Amino acid sequence: MRLVLPVFFVFSTLISCNKDDKLEDEIARINTDIEVERFDRLFATVSSESLSSLKASYPFMFSEKYSDTFWLDKRADTLQVQLFGEVHKSFSDFEDVELEIEDLFNHLKYYFSEFRSPRIITVTNDVDYRNRVIVTDTIAVIALDAYLGSNHEFYGAIPRYQRNDLKKEQIVVDLATKYSEKLIFQPKRKSLLDEMIYFGKQLYFKDVVIPFKSEAERIGYSESELDWARANEDYIWRYFVEHELLYSTDSKLPSRFINPAPFTKFYLEEIDTGSPGRLGQYIGWQIVRAYMNNNDVSLRDMIAKDPMEIFNKSKFKPRR
Repeated sequence: MRLVLPVFFVFSTLISCNKDDKLEDEIARINTDIEVERFDRLFATVSSESLSSLKASYPFMFSEKYSDTFWLDKRADTLQVQLFGEVHKSFSDFEDVELEIEDLFNHLKYYFSEFRSPRIITVTNDVDYRNRVIVTDTIAVIALDAYLGSNHEFYGAIPRYQRNDLKKEQIVVDLATKYSEKLIFQPKRKSLLDEMIYFGKQLYFKDVVIPFKSEAERIGYSESELDWARANEDYIWRYFVEHELLYSTDSKLPSRFINPAPFTKFYLEEIDTGSPGRLGQYIGWQIVRAYMNNNDVSLRDMIAKDPMEIFNKSKFKPRR
């Protein structure tokens, strides 16, 4: 039996796709051009003769409390040499990542006209994966040794759920996350719903500024984890409502439903072991999406909205 779609559905879908294509074409014409500064390579080859010049070019990379001898010894350290080698193997060509960063910046300039592209500087940072991207108004620092691939030998002691994102494909996602943190306004988060909406704003922000990345990449899930969240959306929502968690200020709730974790803690063995972590973030994402679909609000206005207003006007209904 052939499935015949209603003509209106097909027509409206085509119109929506055409609008999206036109918008993306307009954004692409902004044509941001960046030059990535490979400080990691410069430091890997620094000598006693060239150190002073490197320090003059990158004074913010060298703490004054350390002597030149410290920096030269660090450059020659066995672990550092190994880091330099692995980064060079993985990032001998940075063009694909550079193009994604330019695409992100095109979108940021389109939605936030005051945005100015920062200097992009790559470094090694002793595999400090918790601080793999640092963003200021003028500089974005990317620690490439935190993006060598989820199964890299350097990451053997890092829990699986934390090392899943330590791959090249997540660099632009992490950059977008840092910009969302800078731009999203929300007062102190008190309830679980506050937390959910805050991270829902972040994820919707990434929907808009990195549409070229998959939904799974934007939230940091595998495709199977995202499928699990979608398939169980109604159950997750009912659990929050029936256990009266949305307006709870219990300090333990973020660790159960918001923070990075190997799974979400419903305290139900048959559910917990198969679930991905951060399902509170996922539901917050769907609430914000519903709000944006049902209200004529710009991205800039949405990220400043009160979480209760977003929730009340979202008309959110979970997938069934």
